[in-house]
Amino acid sequence: HPVESGGGSVQAGGSLRLSCVASGFAVYHYNIGWFRQAPGKEREGVSCITTSDGSTSYTDSVKGRFTLSTDNAKNTVYLQMNSLKPEDTAVYYCATTCRVEYVTVWGQGTLVTVSS
Repeated sequence: HPVESGGGSVQAGGSLRLSCVASGFAVYHYNIGWFRQAPGKEREGVSCITTSDGSTSYTDSVKGRFTLSTDNAKNTVYLQMNSLKPEDTAVYYCATTCRVEYVTVWGQGTLVTVSS
């Protein structure tokens, strides 16, 4: 299972870069999705990269602010988050799928806290 890191506390308008590091498999062989769960809310998909064509997708609320990228040499998928808003506060997870309902085991995630 990939391991998430890079979370932290920032003020609104700030930036963070999350990392999803794979161990034991190559990230370019899998779809890699980023998900988040805010307090009191269901887990939702944030962004995903598909291995078939390398295309990326984003949920509407983060379009234009978040960017997903990969570094195959480091076996890592990044989520660059800019112009952060308090509503981005959540625990962020990555997984080898773009569909939240397909994830059977979640990692520990990384906490992002955005203050106003």
